[in-house]
Amino acid sequence: MNNLLNLWEADKAVINAWLSIPNSFTAEAFGKMGWDCVTIDLQHGQSDYQSSISMLQALSDSQSVPMVRVPWNEPGIIMKMLDLGVMGIIAPMINTKEDCEKFVSYCYYPPNGQRSFGPMRAQLLHGSNYFKDANKNILSFAMIETRQAVENLDKILSVPNLTGVYIGPADMSSSYGLPPKFDVREDPVFSNIKLIAKKAKEYGKIAGIHNGSTKYAKEMINIGYKLVTILSDFRVMSSSAQKIVDDMKNKDTDQSGSSSY
Repeated sequence: MNNLLNLWEADKAVINAWLSIPNSFTAEAFGKMGWDCVTIDLQHGQSDYQSSISMLQALSDSQSVPMVRVPWNEPGIIMKMLDLGVMGIIAPMINTKEDCEKFVSYCYYPPNGQRSFGPMRAQLLHGSNYFKDANKNILSFAMIETRQAVENLDKILSVPNLTGVYIGPADMSSSYGLPPKFDVREDPVFSNIKLIAKKAKEYGKIAGIHNGSTKYAKEMINIGYKLVTILSDFRVMSSSAQKIVDDMKNKDTDQSGSSSY
């Protein structure tokens, strides 16, 4: 059973980690931190199919549900990642109902979709009943990150078996001529963010969004988002390390009063 479904059934928000670094030790560390789910980013992160194998193996000893953002809405990589035992797929640049219908079909076995059978590691990990149980446990998230996708929002949300939508605020911002960034408050993007949460609830779908801070993520939960990601492993590591360097180099003297540099 996919534990994220239990959390949503209890009307709780899911906290998602984002892995851009292709390293199994990083994945193992994040898996032990208490994140509800951990997503490996194959689109803009540095991971690929091969490096994901060891990362997913490292996550298998944790309570975090493994998910992947695939590089594109393409059946080959979606099915291969599901065969590795991934429990959720996030697909970028879903702009139309047709895009979404194709995406959903790649995620599920017949009669819900056209996923090919050959679960390999997934069956090793989840058991011999995997084929029987997969369709009700696999999550499918269509990324809404363009003006075109927003215009087609109702049609996308109407696609059967779609779990939910996931906002890419940087691409959505650039689609409207704004600088790409997280934690957007400028309209029309901010209005879109509020609208998407409202529409997703109306259609019985889960709304997800990528955030640049815990403060903004909590605000998103308050307006209806049930899947929130905060930064990434690379961004957290870089910002924390940079702060250490800046603090040390800006400190002229140590505690004894002697010069540090």
